[in-house]
Amino acid sequence: MAHRILRVGLIGAGANTRLRHLPGLQALPDVEVVAVCNRRPASTVAVAREFNIPHTYERWEDLIADPEIDAVVIGTWPYLHCPITLAALQAGKHVLTEARMSMNAAEAHQMLAAARRHPRLVCQIVPSPYGLKGDTVMRELLREGFIGQLREVHVYSRNGDLADPAAPLSWRQDAALSGVNMLTLGIVHETLLRWAPPPVRVLAQAHAFTLERIDPESGVRRPVGTPDSVQVLSVLANGARASYHLSGVTPFGQGAAIQLYGTDGVLYYDLLNDRILGASRMHGAEMAPVESLREIPIPKEKERGWQVEADFVDSIRLGLPVQLTNFETGVSYMEFTEAVARSARSGMTVKLPLSTEE
Repeated sequence: MAHRILRVGLIGAGANTRLRHLPGLQALPDVEVVAVCNRRPASTVAVAREFNIPHTYERWEDLIADPEIDAVVIGTWPYLHCPITLAALQAGKHVLTEARMSMNAAEAHQMLAAARRHPRLVCQIVPSPYGLKGDTVMRELLREGFIGQLREVHVYSRNGDLADPAAPLSWRQDAALSGVNMLTLGIVHETLLRWAPPPVRVLAQAHAFTLERIDPESGVRRPVGTPDSVQVLSVLANGARASYHLSGVTPFGQGAAIQLYGTDGVLYYDLLNDRILGASRMHGAEMAPVESLREIPIPKEKERGWQVEADFVDSIRLGLPVQLTNFETGVSYMEFTEAVARSARSGMTVKLPLSTEE
């Protein structure tokens, strides 16, 4: 593979694929995007013309069956991530799939098992972009003991995307397309997993303030299948306590952050602006209120930008292990998301790893 063209096929060419994956792949040497299959034939042809892709398919199964394709990028909604991944691996093709990994934890485990049956094939999930810029600095600070022993984690992501009850139904609010994924829960939790131990127990509540919305395709009012407000309490593997507040119905006071509180300090990562604030006894701080936290610079040489497509190709060509994001991490955040959904339905605490019985 290191000495010939890597031929890539795209299944699903939505906004993120057109904005990031296609330009990212086409900018790499010895990589050719040779085929595309979008949701509808007309959009498939339009994408092929815009990006000079030579071959089009009306069925994703036919693209998978093309022996000239080495790797598949899956840009569909979550309901197709699992079946396409399983088929692609069976056909001997490397896989880069859009997040979230799957519809639910059972599908995520199927995908991981298939990846392990094909260890020579690269399997990667598009990572959460949150926190990438300052990830190296955050890891260094935590490794150096900046906050001491982790005691509490506060995660929030608040926006007004769903505040208007007249807004149309999004595919993200259709459980048949998105599964148990809800709001930004998976994406912020994936970011947290880079800096904190995984949860072992969750207790959650979730609610949809707008129960029905108009389906833009049919013009018919349909039930909303996912919540627009989620609160989670969790216990992490080291005994620390974590709380999450996710909302799509807060038009004021918006923001997104991860706050890590320890015995010797605090770190506050502003996810929307890539700013790190903190205070630590290591630097002489004592009992610092939020307004006195100092900004911790992210040196240029330590910034990490978007390089998903290059990482995918490097893993294929050079055999480098997938870091952001591998299927094991995907299973972890899908189990967490499903545990939140189960707890919200039952009102009971749910333990992790998940039981297969539901």
